[in-house]
Amino acid sequence: MKIASLLAAAALISLASAGVAAASPAPAQHDFLARLNALCGQRFEGRVVTTDAADARFASERLIMHVRDCSSDEVRIPFAVGADRSRTWVVTKMGAGLRLKHDHRHADGTTDVLHWYGGDTANAGTAERQEFPVDAESVALFNANDAAVSTTNVWAMEVYPDRMFAYELRRPNRHFRVEFDLSKPIAD
Repeated sequence: MKIASLLAAAALISLASAGVAAASPAPAQHDFLARLNALCGQRFEGRVVTTDAADARFASERLIMHVRDCSSDEVRIPFAVGADRSRTWVVTKMGAGLRLKHDHRHADGTTDVLHWYGGDTANAGTAERQEFPVDAESVALFNANDAAVSTTNVWAMEVYPDRMFAYELRRPNRHFRVEFDLSKPIAD
């Protein structure tokens, strides 16, 4: 047993000295998170730019994103649809990429039945755009709550400094996209 432990330790030391590092987000993902952090503390107004019939409720409301609760590892972005402030997008740096989760809560702060769903990046993306295919945990949540249509979701976010931030959802027969004007922060 002692020999096996010593061999395992020697292997780890050998890998470390050979320059083998643990997986970490790609440079484009670091840049993407830095772009989100640069917006911290600011609010922006947006509009729905897709035309699916399912978008009508969002299109008729004032849409506000507020980039806040920022760190080098996580950014939380509350998204208000009119008076409905139940949604927060949470982008987190993970071991080998980025994760997007949706924090959905009722007005009293309790979690919605469809809460904390999302996915992890499957590739490096770019400093401007990151895509988040649905993860297995979210598929199980959707299947358990009569939302199987969402089991193929791919979310995306885009950041073009001083120009535009976009949040997007795609799946077969569904495309939803909101764009926010970053050139005009709004007052609290």
